[in-house]
Amino acid sequence: MLPYPQIDPVALDLGLIKIHWYGLMYLVGIGGAWLLASRRLADFDASWSKEKLSDLVFWVAMGVILGGRLGYVLFYDFAAYIVEPLKILRVWEGGMSFHGGLLGVMLATWWFGRRNNKSFFQLMDFIAPLVPIGLGAGRIGNFINAELWGKATDLPWAMVFPTDPQQLARHPSQLYQFALEGLALFAILWFYSRRPRPTMAVSGMFALCYGIFRFIVEFVRVPDAQLGYLAGGWLTMGQILCLPMVLGGLGLVAYAYKRQAAPGAA
Repeated sequence: MLPYPQIDPVALDLGLIKIHWYGLMYLVGIGGAWLLASRRLADFDASWSKEKLSDLVFWVAMGVILGGRLGYVLFYDFAAYIVEPLKILRVWEGGMSFHGGLLGVMLATWWFGRRNNKSFFQLMDFIAPLVPIGLGAGRIGNFINAELWGKATDLPWAMVFPTDPQQLARHPSQLYQFALEGLALFAILWFYSRRPRPTMAVSGMFALCYGIFRFIVEFVRVPDAQLGYLAGGWLTMGQILCLPMVLGGLGLVAYAYKRQAAPGAA
């Protein structure tokens, strides 16, 4: 068993204001995405200025935050927020959903594309390789907060999390997700997108790989207490939400290459 590193979730205490590591992880994700997007900007559209890229990153970030919060409310704890609607404003209590954030990003991308003469999938293909930076940083934030831990195990790298009332040795599932959704997904998408790909292929690869990685880790991650297991006790909410991502990702990749191979295709 490995000892859990005791890291204070508060990175900086200024008295009335406390800066949490989890919040800083959002800044790492957004800042890292902007830096890498700047490197790829000339290949995407040489006519775009850094200011236009900053606008895109801003709206995508808003999609992540607002969509992530609303997605958590709708997918994971709707009943509690119906009883106490103002609870949605208490973001410091936690509660963000990747799938809600993805929907927020898709909506922001569609809106921004319409105003800048870019198709939805042109922008999504550009954005997709940048997303794992934020995903990986977010999982490190979960680990520092000692939240979203895994099931009990006797594996040598198991950890006892201070927030666990049972104090059992558990899978550090946050680190599994960091490795898969952050590092592995970034490597796959970054190298895959370095060569020209048909429109929709990079977006499809993101959906496919993320869906598979998240589905796998959910088998060792403790489901949300208010939901437990669904679908007859077999699947978590995360796995149910990932199934359409896997199927949709496969469909997008297949359709992208089929359309490219069609006679007269551009």
